[in-house]
Amino acid sequence: MLSTNARFRLSSPHALRTAALPPFLFALLVATLLLTGCGGSGDTPQNAAASKTQQSQEQHEEDGHAGEDEHAGEARAVELTPDQVQAIGIRVDTLRAGSASSAISRPASVMFDLDRIANQGPRVEGKVRRVTVDLGDRVEAGQTLAIMSSVELGKAKAEYLTAKAHLNTRRRAYEREQQLYADSISSEAALLEAQAAFEEAQANLTSARETLRLYGLSEEEVESDDAHGELLSHFHVRTPIAGVVQKRDASPGQTLNSQDTPFHVADPSRMWVMIDAYERDAAVLQAGQPVSLTVRSQPGQTFEGQVDFVSYQLDEETRTMRVRAVVDNADGQLRAGMYGQATLQTDATVERALVSTDAVQTIDGQPMVFVPGDQEGHFRAVRVRTGEESQSGFVEILAGLRPGDRAVTQGAFDLKATLTASGRSAAHSH
Repeated sequence: MLSTNARFRLSSPHALRTAALPPFLFALLVATLLLTGCGGSGDTPQNAAASKTQQSQEQHEEDGHAGEDEHAGEARAVELTPDQVQAIGIRVDTLRAGSASSAISRPASVMFDLDRIANQGPRVEGKVRRVTVDLGDRVEAGQTLAIMSSVELGKAKAEYLTAKAHLNTRRRAYEREQQLYADSISSEAALLEAQAAFEEAQANLTSARETLRLYGLSEEEVESDDAHGELLSHFHVRTPIAGVVQKRDASPGQTLNSQDTPFHVADPSRMWVMIDAYERDAAVLQAGQPVSLTVRSQPGQTFEGQVDFVSYQLDEETRTMRVRAVVDNADGQLRAGMYGQATLQTDATVERALVSTDAVQTIDGQPMVFVPGDQEGHFRAVRVRTGEESQSGFVEILAGLRPGDRAVTQGAFDLKATLTASGRSAAHSH
């Protein structure tokens, strides 16, 4: 009969297999189990050290990325010297309201308002005695530009004075004949003869006066020629408008004829802007639309005006259409002959800020526009949300900037390059 221990050993299959193993194999099995248990229960010292090293590297990388982000935020502000701003050609403009579909930008040139210029010269051949103005002088309407003398005008003045004296004589004779005829002393024939002579003298004086006026003398000058003390041959060349002397091609002793215009006086307070519009613009352009003009020689300046003429004819060679705008120039910044870019607003009711497409730069995957900072030479990038883009090179700003804000419209790419370079330097320093 088997004992209890014997029954236990027989009832356990593991015990039966273990009991059947040789002693050396049993020892090997125990050692293997011990090694397996140690590996599952924890890390070896080498593994712990490696883990610690990896965590340190990851922390360092995170710190480095955080530093890069921090410096990237700082690099959104760019500081330049005045010389750098001038070298890059940065221009800052005030953003106006409009829409991409309503803003048309076309090349334009500035010229004097032809209603506000005067090309002056003598109306009769003469010799310059004295020039009383010089280039750049501001003159008032009626002011003398030069004093000249003319033999022909002298003869005309003498004829006028003679006619004037002859008329006075004929008037007195006619008045006397009227009195004699009323007293039945003189005949009617004598009265009619005196009347005819008086009327002829009147006609002669009128003819002599009109001759002087054709020579450029005013009514006051005609009536006072026999009293102002000047030689009969002398006369004044005067300006009919107030303005600035732009041309002076006269000197003492020079002989001028009636076709010469040696003096050019212009009023620059209002200028004409001649715009070359395209054929496709004809359907949307009309008089009264607002115009803003920018010229390269006046960075940051915008001149406002209004369309007052749209041509009905296209140029045969260029296929462009002439559009004229009147622009205020009270401060005298515009000059005739300047070239620029005119932006015409065909729909003035839109209230979105418009900016040139070159002003919008992609930085860190986001559209941004540079705006001037609080100090001169400081610029910072402002994130914007853009809308429609026009064929004229303008884009709507839906968020980030509003009409009336100031932004960099020229030189934005160079500012972006400067910003990127500073960002790289900051990243390498870490």
